[in-house]
Amino acid sequence: MTFHPCTSFCTLFVPYAMMASRTRTEAKHQAAHGMDFVAVVDQGIAFLRQGGRSRTLQHADGQDRRLPTPRKEGGLMTDNKPTTHLQQLIHRTDRVLAVMHAPTAAHARLMELAGAEVAFVGTSGVVGTYTGLADVGVATMTECLTIAGWIAQSVRFPVIVDGDTGHGGIMAVRRLIAESIRAGLAGIRIDDQPIEGKRSTQDAGVEVVPLEQALVRYRAAVDMKHELDPDFVIMAQCYARDAANGGLEDCLERLQAYEDIAGVDWVQFESPHSVEEIQQARARVSGPLSFMRGKLPRYLSLDEHQALGVHIAWYPSFTHEVMYAALWDFMQDFQARGLAAWEAFQASRQGRPYPHPLRLETGETVAKQRALEEHYLSPSGLAKYERSPGGRRSAS
Repeated sequence: MTFHPCTSFCTLFVPYAMMASRTRTEAKHQAAHGMDFVAVVDQGIAFLRQGGRSRTLQHADGQDRRLPTPRKEGGLMTDNKPTTHLQQLIHRTDRVLAVMHAPTAAHARLMELAGAEVAFVGTSGVVGTYTGLADVGVATMTECLTIAGWIAQSVRFPVIVDGDTGHGGIMAVRRLIAESIRAGLAGIRIDDQPIEGKRSTQDAGVEVVPLEQALVRYRAAVDMKHELDPDFVIMAQCYARDAANGGLEDCLERLQAYEDIAGVDWVQFESPHSVEEIQQARARVSGPLSFMRGKLPRYLSLDEHQALGVHIAWYPSFTHEVMYAALWDFMQDFQARGLAAWEAFQASRQGRPYPHPLRLETGETVAKQRALEEHYLSPSGLAKYERSPGGRRSAS
């Protein structure tokens, strides 16, 4: 077998990074249960504002509780759960993980067949595609999780759901995490906007909740995932950079606090204005970090992400924008030329076949339906196959 230095390094480093991150979170979890969480938050924020990093928390008895040495987690790296796989992907450093929307379950299958490693189900780009609702906080938790669950259950790769503002207070956030895990989702993104004034990304009028309130929201999510599946990924999205009541320094402080005090697995900078701001965020955050395009003049390439030490590229809109444009172009052509538009499309695909995502050979397929009927039905019940042999298949 050929020795690949990069592969060998990642085989050793990624598991260690995951264990270190998870152990750090568990230590904070244990520390918080030894004292009032408000005191933990106050102590942590004060420490961060002094330029420190919260690696030690002090209990009410005055003793420091230092982070334990990373320990081996039985099954962590061998378990093939989507949550464990996503943890591996977000801690990988040898190449950048590209995250895009899966507009539907069928599109998610196409993405997976084409080599995508993960998908995101955004409230705007995906849930809005199904419902026609704007991303203004009107889609319910059950609507979002129903759609995301359909997508997650149709593919093998990890699927991340948009949790918006958590859909309520502490108990609502706990239920959101529990239902996400039950739906087969691998992770969730939760933002720090107020639930009553939620806005879509880059819309005017964005505000953020106070830092202490945001930390409670994220800690509720982290605690619930530890009760059910510690590998489930919690991502905190920070809107403070362009918020009416925020700014750059507030954003940087929050990114660090969400990681160090709340213990989330991954933080996202919603609206950088420059590469320099991304570098500042990278200096504040030790674990998985990503950023949206925000006010950057263009998307950064995968190589540019890698050069910044950012190993997750957030490109969610690419898939549905391509889908919208392709359908628009075809419909315009059809209105002008009728059937000739379809025939031209077919001619353009000669020699360039594409898979039909609803005609797979695994799962609950037509072939399986026939096999089961041959097992269950009498010969007279199977005579329908002789009378109706089928023919050329096309989408109905």
